[in-house]
Amino acid sequence: MKALIQRVSAAAVWVEGNTIAQIDHGLLVLLGVEAGDDAATTTRLAHKVCHYRVFSDADGKMNLNVQQAGGSVLVVSQFTLAADTNSGLRPSFTPAAVPDKADQHYLAFVAYCRSLGLNTVTGQFGADMQVSLTNDGPVTFLLQN
Repeated sequence: MKALIQRVSAAAVWVEGNTIAQIDHGLLVLLGVEAGDDAATTTRLAHKVCHYRVFSDADGKMNLNVQQAGGSVLVVSQFTLAADTNSGLRPSFTPAAVPDKADQHYLAFVAYCRSLGLNTVTGQFGADMQVSLTNDGPVTFLLQN
């Protein structure tokens, strides 16, 4: 499982021209679920994302997590993160989890974020989405289990 997290001052998702989710200050999380992922993998990565310190404290140091910074979380399913890009000029999606399993892990990831009291909104699993963001920094990290 991989999560590409971006510290944002704003982010939004559109499906068929309609805004389905948006946040101001917080994290945009692009989540890729892989075939071997299980419930423990999902919990570990969700915990890491929610507690990862990428927001500045009063001294300008990255010491605050999204909740401490008063931010929100926008989680978007991104199966292309699971692609194998090690050979050739075309990605292979063999490592990605099948859609039903990926959706279960995606929903469990979102549920974990919400269980911490984080304002968490989502894209639409499996949809053709347009995502916009204003990356704050820019600050972007790839977290994986």
